[in-house]
Amino acid sequence: MGMFHGVSRGHPDEEVFGDVYDQRVVARLLPYILPYKVLALLAVVAMLIYTGTQVAVPWVIKIAIDEYVFLKDFEGLTWMFALFIGISLVNWLVNYVQQYSMEKVGQGVLFNLRADMFGHVQKQSMGFFDRTEVGRLMSRVQGDVSQLQEFAALVVMTLGELLSLLGIVIALLLLNFKLGLITMSVLPVLTLIMVVWQPFARKAFMWVRRAISIVNGSLNENITGVRVVQSMNRQERNLMLFDEKNVDHRDANLWASKLSSGLLPAVDILTAVAIGFALFFGARMIAGNDLALGTLIAFVLYIQRFFDPIRNLTMQYTQLQRSMASGTRIFDMLDWKPDLVDAKDAKPIGSVKGDIEMKNVSFSYVPGEDVIKDISFQIKPGEVVAVVGPTGAGKTTLVSLLSRFYDVEDGRGSILVDGHDIRAVTRTSLASQMSMVLQEPFLFSGSVRENIKYNHTNATDEQMMNAAKAVDAHEFIERLDEGYDTFLAERGINLSVGQRQLISFARAIVADPRILILDEATANIDSYTEMMIQRALLKLLKGRTAIVIAHRLSTIRGADKIIVLNLGEVTEVGNHDELIAMDGMYANLYHMNYAAIEESLPVSGNGQSSDGAAST
Repeated sequence: MGMFHGVSRGHPDEEVFGDVYDQRVVARLLPYILPYKVLALLAVVAMLIYTGTQVAVPWVIKIAIDEYVFLKDFEGLTWMFALFIGISLVNWLVNYVQQYSMEKVGQGVLFNLRADMFGHVQKQSMGFFDRTEVGRLMSRVQGDVSQLQEFAALVVMTLGELLSLLGIVIALLLLNFKLGLITMSVLPVLTLIMVVWQPFARKAFMWVRRAISIVNGSLNENITGVRVVQSMNRQERNLMLFDEKNVDHRDANLWASKLSSGLLPAVDILTAVAIGFALFFGARMIAGNDLALGTLIAFVLYIQRFFDPIRNLTMQYTQLQRSMASGTRIFDMLDWKPDLVDAKDAKPIGSVKGDIEMKNVSFSYVPGEDVIKDISFQIKPGEVVAVVGPTGAGKTTLVSLLSRFYDVEDGRGSILVDGHDIRAVTRTSLASQMSMVLQEPFLFSGSVRENIKYNHTNATDEQMMNAAKAVDAHEFIERLDEGYDTFLAERGINLSVGQRQLISFARAIVADPRILILDEATANIDSYTEMMIQRALLKLLKGRTAIVIAHRLSTIRGADKIIVLNLGEVTEVGNHDELIAMDGMYANLYHMNYAAIEESLPVSGNGQSSDGAAST
């Protein structure tokens, strides 16, 4: 089912290491690498040539000393010098080709993986986001993809290091089999060091990962909630708590650095011991005419190079584990099946009139705990219906089901729009004729123009301005520095809450939706802005079906129908006067919460008004 189901909240990623080789991850990654197979092949060829030049250099030096220096053959030595320079140039060129090719492959894989993950996340239902932390998703799309991006380069580098190591071993044994075995006698000690070092290094790197996750989480929380922090004057306390987390992060990095730093001297000591063996026994062999001086020098050079691949392979081993773990998490996420998809035979709904009917609808977020219970009602085209009820009554769930943020399970009722079960039509065709305005106005980074036209980029500037004028937003937009081209910061933070809400209203109506849903859309704005919106809505709602949930119900009596919910059930239905006469829950809610703030606004000819419901 994927890693996100039921366990996503409150658990930082602690297991950041996997197997060095995971067949499933490699198989899933290959389609992303295949479009760049020519570049990948070029990188492999370049790596082979690079490895060959690296291994060849000490042998060339050995030939130059033994065959030209001692014989004072300066002409031959000149040719050896030219050969050495040529090898160095080839070494530089193929290394550049390898690095550039693998970077291009890596960036291509990174681009396509991120695009696929973003597209996959966009397909998920609201239920997916209810149970999945935003930080966890960001970690997948950013951190894990970047980690996996290095996989192909790591594979090529690891193959290069292994071939280099193999080439050096073969060269040592070919130069002098006996001396080669003597110098490699330190390998069992190195193996023991690696076996002891690896578990400690793994724990240290895991500690670093956990620590930085905690630091980043604390930083994000305090920056996001800075208004509350400063209003509560809690800066000093938060700084102290952050320092504790930061100290842990510092200690984790210092411990990891100690382990990494401790490995290098151990390898250097073993390198020195191996060179000492080569010099000691090699000198004796030279004295006995069993070894040439150039060969001994080549031995020393090979031994110096011998431990570099081993050290690099150790670090790459850890990196490959991380890449495999990241790949597992990425593909687990891509395997997550959206729990809200169109039926195979779903068809576009066509032009919507706005007739809505709920038939015996029940719904639960958690099995066995219904928040909507056997609800039935009908809304005629053009009616404005207010949904009222105490907190937790199920009002927002009701409109979420209508918007198909969630689907009603088979056998638990149905929701019809113009007589069509909404599960039998494509969600896009339905959503394109519906608009919703939420309590928290969310604007995106970009211009005012881009925000109003958000999903309707083909709307004309005239349509955009008419929408803004309809909700009394045009005047304040024109007063902005660059009018409709004014850039809005993240979430539109450079505007007031009321201005943000007005723009969100304009965005909702620019496409002339047939069904309009207002979910507490006036809860966070001042009374004057609310009054302007309500007056505008009196005109906007004509000819549209509207379902309104609001915190302040100053025009509730103008709604064509008021549905009263309590504990997920419809308890009362009627207009304002009828429900007041019943002297039931609605009357009680109205007298407690609304009578004091009720404003007398004109009612449209067909009895339509703008707002009308309590908070969810």
